[in-house]
Amino acid sequence: MADAPTPGHDRAVPLSDRTLHDLPDAVSVPGYDRAALVPSVVHIGVGGFHRAHQAVYLDELARRGHRDWGLVGVGMHSPQIGEVLQAQDRLYTVVERGPHDEHARVVGVVTRYLLTADDPGAVLDVLADERTRLVTLTITGTGYRIDPHTGEFDADDDALRADLDDPGRPGTVFGLLTEALARRRSAGSGPFTVLSCDNMQHNGHAARTAVVSFARLRDERLGGDLAGWIEENVTFPSSMVDRITPTTTPEERDAVAASTGVDDRWPVITEPFTQWVVEDSFCAGRPPLEEVGVQFVEDVTPYETMKTRLLNASHCALGYLGYLAGYRTIDELLSDEVFREYLVQLMRDEIVPLLPPVPGIDLDEYQRTLVERLSNPRMGDQLLRLCRRGSSKMPNYVFPSLRAALEQHRPHQLLVLAVAGWMRFLRGYDYAGEHIPVEGPLSERLVDLAREGHVEPDSLLSERKVFDSLARDEHFAASVEVALRALEEQGPREVIQLYLTLDEEGAA
Repeated sequence: MADAPTPGHDRAVPLSDRTLHDLPDAVSVPGYDRAALVPSVVHIGVGGFHRAHQAVYLDELARRGHRDWGLVGVGMHSPQIGEVLQAQDRLYTVVERGPHDEHARVVGVVTRYLLTADDPGAVLDVLADERTRLVTLTITGTGYRIDPHTGEFDADDDALRADLDDPGRPGTVFGLLTEALARRRSAGSGPFTVLSCDNMQHNGHAARTAVVSFARLRDERLGGDLAGWIEENVTFPSSMVDRITPTTTPEERDAVAASTGVDDRWPVITEPFTQWVVEDSFCAGRPPLEEVGVQFVEDVTPYETMKTRLLNASHCALGYLGYLAGYRTIDELLSDEVFREYLVQLMRDEIVPLLPPVPGIDLDEYQRTLVERLSNPRMGDQLLRLCRRGSSKMPNYVFPSLRAALEQHRPHQLLVLAVAGWMRFLRGYDYAGEHIPVEGPLSERLVDLAREGHVEPDSLLSERKVFDSLARDEHFAASVEVALRALEEQGPREVIQLYLTLDEEGAA
């Protein structure tokens, strides 16, 4: 994100506390006393999604008179967002873009921003402060270091070892949380709730496993039973979060300034749709988020399963095949009737029949809404963003439906085609030989394996960390090879047209 003003900003108002009332009337601004906010929520991992999602819910609470849930933002390593927020008095703009219009609001609920790399002591002080009642996380699914096959915490990391050697100056999320909880225990100030908002199933269980496991390693070094105290007193509710939030480019920043009249150095662009389903398990009280649309439930699992297998799996399926077909944004892709029908049939015929019942959700309506959301021409969500971290996304979002379909002998050809599209993408070049950036865990190894195997999937399937039991399924391996060969001989669009006509046995 560029720091200096660019052409088109000359009529926009630079965002700050001083200029709030100079902004155009169409921009919704916080009317509450920001200085009166109690900093009781700490969020670790302040990226675009958090600023478009959880922070907006807390801002809406403050606008309704709830001042006890102010937000402290914490970054781990990158200083950029903190520098922007500080320059704007911790204010930023959220622009909701519908298919035909947009609405801008300034979020003012952030009371402070801290960077762990600069001052871990200040972060610990905030976490240990008895006013802190809730710690929320967006650290990505891989940030929890949970082995996807064993479910155990992987502590083989230099940064984690450094935190065990010097617990008073932690540099990792789990070092911070355990040291803060240790200080609160000693001070008698009680625990806080740890609420994961990462896009993964059973994220509360992952957070609990990571924190308790790290605390147990710490106990082995320092003695005591901090891990046991955490298990008994700290709650780790799961949650399902949903709001499409593309990366904000410098060009989008200029567009926001022109359309809203707000000169924000790092605005957030998002869709009107937003959803947050949370397990109602809080050890230190919770904000009344049900007043602003959050759904509290006993079990988040059905909602997580629905969202990850429909929205996130669709992102994966469309991202790789669409990019190989020459498209660059998902709305452009879905203007192609072939890809649109692929999405409709993939969800309707191969994913939804395998979902558990989801209380209060009409799955037919959910699918229709999802197609509309992804087709929103004003969002311009980049396919390359959707293609990142495939080695973690595919096992989490696509493979569960595929395994279930194979076990139940249900249709799965379109799911197989999604896997083949990813494997072809992993070669790192398109049909014209142009370079494709492959990003994410194991990316270098997977690219090597994809190129080694060419149209035969055996090399990639040997990577058990990714494929696990699917690697041993001969029917799956044969189906993927057929799809890979088809993609090699024809373009993705042509192969999709063929696959849309296949029956369960693969005959046209």
